[in-house]
Amino acid sequence: MKLQFQHQSLRIRLDEAELAQLLSGGSVVNRTVFGPGQAWSQQIRLERTSAARLAGDVQHLDILLPYEAVTAYSLRLPCREGIVFMLDTDGDTLQLQFDVDVRDSVRQRGPARREAGSVAPD
Repeated sequence: MKLQFQHQSLRIRLDEAELAQLLSGGSVVNRTVFGPGQAWSQQIRLERTSAARLAGDVQHLDILLPYEAVTAYSLRLPCREGIVFMLDTDGDTLQLQFDVDVRDSVRQRGPARREAGSVAPD
């Protein structure tokens, strides 16, 4: 799992194995230890809800994503576009972007198939 924080934006990028772990009901955890008693962790899980949400606290953050949205997204892979959720955070908005590494998806799934009737650009 790769996390990228910038201002009011959080991007989460998983590989195919981590996505499979989520879709099978598991969680994906990122943990960094800075010293004795100083750790920072983020856990991603799916839940049957229509919206993404955050739980826990800044040291131990739970990122809960809607199962249906992630499942639908997984059927489009490989693709460059992820899923974007806008979360209200005490009067401010956090943009949460979730995607799967497109290179890993191509390696695991093969290149994306063109839809019937699509025309290749000149």
